[in-house]
Amino acid sequence: RRGLPIWSEVEVACRVTDADMIGITGTNGKTTTTTLVGEIMKATGRQTGVGGNIGYGLSAQADNLPKEAVVVAELSSFQLEFTHSIKAKAATILNITPDHLDRHHTMEGYAAAKERIFLNQDKGDYAVLNYDDERVRAMAKDMTGTVVYFSTCGEVPEGAFYRDGQLILRLHGQDTVVCAETDLHLFGKHNIQNCLAAILLTYAAGAPLDVIRQVLKAFKGVEHRLEKVRTIHGVTYYNDSKGTNVDASMKALEAFPQGHLILIAGGYDKKTPLDDFMALAAKRVDTLILIGDAAERFEAAAKKAGIQDIRRTGYSMEGAIMLARKIAKAPQAVLLSPACSSFDMYDNFEQRGRVFKGIVNAI
Repeated sequence: RRGLPIWSEVEVACRVTDADMIGITGTNGKTTTTTLVGEIMKATGRQTGVGGNIGYGLSAQADNLPKEAVVVAELSSFQLEFTHSIKAKAATILNITPDHLDRHHTMEGYAAAKERIFLNQDKGDYAVLNYDDERVRAMAKDMTGTVVYFSTCGEVPEGAFYRDGQLILRLHGQDTVVCAETDLHLFGKHNIQNCLAAILLTYAAGAPLDVIRQVLKAFKGVEHRLEKVRTIHGVTYYNDSKGTNVDASMKALEAFPQGHLILIAGGYDKKTPLDDFMALAAKRVDTLILIGDAAERFEAAAKKAGIQDIRRTGYSMEGAIMLARKIAKAPQAVLLSPACSSFDMYDNFEQRGRVFKGIVNAI
């Protein structure tokens, strides 16, 4: 009412440095992509700050960086809402699926907050769009920067795509194979998307292709995202605590095309629709173990989808893991991918993941 501007902490970061910025947002995949982009830019020898929604205040990372440095920023919709002077050398929206609707109320409002990552771009800057996401692809008409696309489903006019087991960069009519899927330590279609986006973002920021290729082949992923914990009697346990919404957990399930999962899910319920998630779980999951506040609603949705074996262990992660251990037989795998935030039982998803790993490693 007093006409005072409201800034997010990211707006402060934009004002304390003239370094190039690489901006990354999306419902899922932000942290993996941001970490990978940061590693590539560091490997070029450029001074690199990494921060934002990834656990380090962006203004502290950006402060005093010289103009020739680069800032790699993971940006949430909350942060972007009150950021006005951002001008990213390269920026991406990885995907948009229902999330944070308690805050933004509509998908249109949520998408509009994400789209602010492209504010103030000009033709010397790059907007990297997911061609496979209709809502993101449609943003091309609003872009003031140069648009390039990534896709795992087909070729793109300009950008990067996946074809016949290879990640291919297509710019100015020339195709270059960056690496093969088999060269990567990451697995799952969503991680191919993350890698394609990282290739475009870093190449646009001046990273040589040989450096991009070298880091892609060495990168092992991030903690709490499809993280392999341990194999016990032929059963592998995976920590996907970062699966804090339905879409993230669907991507985790899709990474196991053979199925035979014992899935531990549930937590603080975001009240997002469950039909698609449970339909996929019905195909991939042998036993569903539910914990936390969301258990009752999740169980009802699971029964509706035809999942036969549903168990509940209240608010006990240890109970869920010990039940999974009792049930699991090779070639099954045990996957923690809650499709919920953690606040009913833990301070954050990191604590939830570390508790899971601690219990599994103590078996």
